[in-house]
Amino acid sequence: MGLRNRLLAIGASALGAGAMPATGLAPLLLPAAQAQTTPSVMEFRWDADKDYKKLYYFVSNARPLARADYYFILKPKDRKTAILKLSITIPKYFDAKIDPKQIKLCKMSEGGMLKRTRCEKDIPATIELADKGNAIEVFPNTPVSDEGTIGVYMQIFNPFNPGMYQFNALAQAPGDIPIAGYLGSWLIQLEPPSN
Repeated sequence: MGLRNRLLAIGASALGAGAMPATGLAPLLLPAAQAQTTPSVMEFRWDADKDYKKLYYFVSNARPLARADYYFILKPKDRKTAILKLSITIPKYFDAKIDPKQIKLCKMSEGGMLKRTRCEKDIPATIELADKGNAIEVFPNTPVSDEGTIGVYMQIFNPFNPGMYQFNALAQAPGDIPIAGYLGSWLIQLEPPSN
């Protein structure tokens, strides 16, 4: 038995008998890889600066025009004070219809390998679109403490154009001066359709 055939036989036994025909000469066919819908481990930015802070998110479907669940997550380390008002800026070129009735503020369970990202408990809040639809404004009924993971959940149909979209989080803390501070950004990438 030649070296090539021995290597093919070892590959077949490692992957299971169904992975290769009996001849051992056909190439191993694997399904095409699917894109992740969570933030990448490494992120490249042209003009990276110290004022940019990456926030965690989860999107259930990253294909254009697909129905998707968006989870904009704020961990305790992402905020230093309670939140009186949360604003999320939407890029002007994010051409999707956003309905405030499909948005909610909730205590989050952050997903991973063994569990899904999901809302555990709704936080009562008034939610509005502002700035001609370029911002989501969330007004919790009572200030949200800086303990525990919270998030904004929204269900939409993705825009037609694939690409990268940066959503920014601004929060107003309880106090005498109503100034919103930058918490960070969610950099979401929608993938082009595969053939």
